[in-house]
Amino acid sequence: MTAVIAIVIFVGAYVLIATEKIHRTAVALGGAGLMLLLHVTDAPAAFFAEDTGIDWNVVFLLLGMMVIVSVLRQTGVFEYLAIWAAKRARGRPYRLLVMLVVITAGASALLDNVTTVLLIAPVTFLVCDRLELRPEPYLIAEVMASNIGGTATLVGDPPNIIIASRAGLTFNDFLVHLAPFIVVLTAVFCVLCRWLFRSAFRYDPDRASAVMALEEKEAVTDRRLLAQSLAVLAVVIAAFVLHPVLHYEPSVVALLGAGLLVAATRVTTEDALREVEWPTLVFFAGLFVMVGGLVKTGVIADISKAAADATDGRLAVATMMLLWCSTALSAIVDNIPYVATMSPIVADLAQQHGDAGQVLWWALALGADLGGNATAVGASANVVVLGIAARNGTPISFWRFTRYGLVVTLVSVALATPYLWLRYL
Repeated sequence: MTAVIAIVIFVGAYVLIATEKIHRTAVALGGAGLMLLLHVTDAPAAFFAEDTGIDWNVVFLLLGMMVIVSVLRQTGVFEYLAIWAAKRARGRPYRLLVMLVVITAGASALLDNVTTVLLIAPVTFLVCDRLELRPEPYLIAEVMASNIGGTATLVGDPPNIIIASRAGLTFNDFLVHLAPFIVVLTAVFCVLCRWLFRSAFRYDPDRASAVMALEEKEAVTDRRLLAQSLAVLAVVIAAFVLHPVLHYEPSVVALLGAGLLVAATRVTTEDALREVEWPTLVFFAGLFVMVGGLVKTGVIADISKAAADATDGRLAVATMMLLWCSTALSAIVDNIPYVATMSPIVADLAQQHGDAGQVLWWALALGADLGGNATAVGASANVVVLGIAARNGTPISFWRFTRYGLVVTLVSVALATPYLWLRYL
């Protein structure tokens, strides 16, 4: 009976999250509360158990990185990069798009993609206004680049953090197994943009001259803080890479880096915490409790057995099915709750295949992260950019985004298929 209750609560929460009738944080908290209220799970299982409780490593890794980015944002370095890119492109629209795409993809590999698009989007409006270009194609390309670039590293996209925590994967694992493919995919995406947004690339020599007159150095408002922030960020990234030697969890590294940055600079604690996405962190906590309820009642184990039976123990079939099904489902619902739900299932399937089963984690990561580009609600960064565009008087409709997103997603996953097959299977 408790299994049925757990399924009803979780499916109901999923529908509300997908339809966005109620804020997803409120839905996650409500669902977690019902799980506890109806004794589907209990406090020890929800708050302290490794398999059925809140994954505090994920929550505190996000918190630490959000604080670091909050401080870095105050320096104006992202505005500097955007203006620098526009000048290096010499006002040429397509060159500008390629520069912004590369910067966004690169930044999303080190920071989370939502933070990256929040920082890049306002500057995109500034540069497009100077060049009299429509900002919508640039915004759409940037958010897709953020989802692609974020796939490359452990900290680039929230689903990767969940996968790494559940599978015991390190920062270096993502660099070795996913980053090379993402570099190639970013290059392909730049070429694809030339065709997708071909009508938007109109060059105006006079406007280009105006952009060349901008002084990017003026965008940096605090050089000392910038040097301190970049130094701490470099140490944090280095510690991520050296995890096999140092044996510090990424969450510990991020929190130590955040604490050091706030303590060593003139930024107040209030200012550092003001930009933290508290609703996102609370959403994660509630979501983990709901998924834990499914694990505790045996629902996840039953689904794992059914999936194993459906693939008949064939790793290649399981990998391809997971890749394409993850792509389709992440296009419909946010990829964060999807990955949180699938992680224990994939863990069971991977365990059945030993070391070779690790490919299932890469299939899940690629399918969920790249599938987020398919629709306007497929990833959190998509929703954020559409909101920014609407507030700036250039709304992007759901179907306009999706028209481009479906093409990009199909091309991306079509390339991921032979990559997984040839490298692992």
